[in-house]
Amino acid sequence: MSTEIAQIRILAVDDHPIVREGMAALIAIQPDMILVGEACDGREAIQQFRTHRPDVTVMDLQMPEMNGLDALIAIRNEFPDAKIIMLTTYKSDTQIVRALKAGAQGYLLKNALHKELLAAIRTANAGKKAISPEVSLEIVEHNMDDHLTPAEINVLRLIAAGRANKEIAEQLSTTEESVKSRVRSILSKLGASDRTHATTIALKRGIIEL
Repeated sequence: MSTEIAQIRILAVDDHPIVREGMAALIAIQPDMILVGEACDGREAIQQFRTHRPDVTVMDLQMPEMNGLDALIAIRNEFPDAKIIMLTTYKSDTQIVRALKAGAQGYLLKNALHKELLAAIRTANAGKKAISPEVSLEIVEHNMDDHLTPAEINVLRLIAAGRANKEIAEQLSTTEESVKSRVRSILSKLGASDRTHATTIALKRGIIEL
């Protein structure tokens, strides 16, 4: 009778070799895990997933060529049962929500990787959500916020690009008064003191990107 442990097959995706090496070293000493593939960007992740069909994929959110969110969506479109844990350096709640809505099985902060990675892989493999406590707190903290409307986000993007109200009105084919009203609403919803503060908050939370 065989006493072999069924190993969780893992794909590691990160554009930093040192992060992949760290994950590989952690996984190598686990009797119930095996690293079956590595990738350095989203496109390679999709190819590696097709080749290896891992049980759990651990993937960085911010990568060149193709980011982790786009790769997550592409993989799950092709393989709806794919279990993917997203890694990020930032506690950006908008990005977290986007990834979870797109079907991420988990979300971890890189600074807690050594502490939480192995437990998260086992949790995800069992079909449960594996979310870092810090990330959970971030979601709860902003869940009660008034969400910006698409029109307000458009205005915010142009504010971040350094446009004045008059220019924003012209670009969005609306009135300057309408833009001012949206700016007031943006400041109120984000709890920002001025336009620069609103931009800083929106970038930190991943509402807009430069």
